[in-house]
Amino acid sequence: MVSRRMLGIAVAALAVVAGALLFAVELGTAQGLPPRISFQIMTGSSGGTYFPVGQLLAGLISHPPGVDRCEATPVCGPAGLIVSARTSDGAVANVLAVNAGRAESGLAQGDVVAQAVAGQGSFAAAGRQSALRVIADLFAEDVHLLVARRAKIASVVDLKGKRVSLGAESSGTSVTARAILNAYGIGEWRLKVRHDASDVDAQLMQQGQLDAFFFVGGAPVSLVQDLIDHGVARLVPIDGKGRDRLTHANPAIARDIVPAGTYSGTPALQTVKVRALWVVNARVPDSTVYGIVRALFQPGNRAALDQGGRSAAQIRLDGAVDTLPAPLHPGAARFFREIGRLPRPGGKS
Repeated sequence: MVSRRMLGIAVAALAVVAGALLFAVELGTAQGLPPRISFQIMTGSSGGTYFPVGQLLAGLISHPPGVDRCEATPVCGPAGLIVSARTSDGAVANVLAVNAGRAESGLAQGDVVAQAVAGQGSFAAAGRQSALRVIADLFAEDVHLLVARRAKIASVVDLKGKRVSLGAESSGTSVTARAILNAYGIGEWRLKVRHDASDVDAQLMQQGQLDAFFFVGGAPVSLVQDLIDHGVARLVPIDGKGRDRLTHANPAIARDIVPAGTYSGTPALQTVKVRALWVVNARVPDSTVYGIVRALFQPGNRAALDQGGRSAAQIRLDGAVDTLPAPLHPGAARFFREIGRLPRPGGKS
């Protein structure tokens, strides 16, 4: 047991720490420094598409004291804003964390967000995620169906009886993969199903222990390219009547074609795509979200986005608010109205 003397020392130490923090805040205020605003972006695994995009956004929008680029032009968020990108278990986990207020924001697929606001699918047990709001639609993500090079799989229907990973349970990939199987009339019981992260899937396929796995990400994906380059895997199309049923039943999923040459030695590939959204908790102050979205679309950040990879280069005003499965955050709506992307209250543009 802890002695009274030791407890007294601990309490005294905590009092000293609290006093130091209070002094630091008072000192910062006295020096005219803006208060610190912590803001998290939940992303995904470090090897996926979301994490590097989240890191880029955090670097562009953070506004700590003394950063020249932030003071010269409005390319950063509100003064004192410190944005951090965090790895996570995926889009479903991100949505749950943001809705519950455990994180300010996160990246998630449009089909995942649609399920969340309706309280369906992966969110049937948790219910409607009513505190979820959108900052902007960012970029498209292609659905990749990778199969072992020697596996006798030429289409989605050939997955029956095979060892297939649908992605981690809390990932957006699992949501989309289940929708695809349903559209093609394939019950999960017809497969030897696994639920692993993409890096585990890749390792298992290299070891000959996995026949196929789904991966959702902005093409080209380095993990996919590596498996193709080393002769481990190839891509299978998602097409035909199954795709028609899929896109009809899921408005957040659309047809797409991965252009020939996107992956070395791979011809043009029929598939589907989803949109990556930046979602935020409804209780985040309007002024914070307004400052973030205004900074994101500042022309001064265009070059950094263009150089940040194919997904980041797609982050543009065109399409940022076209089709959203959840309401815009009021702070984001204010920005888009000011630049004429949304009608003003009363129907005036």
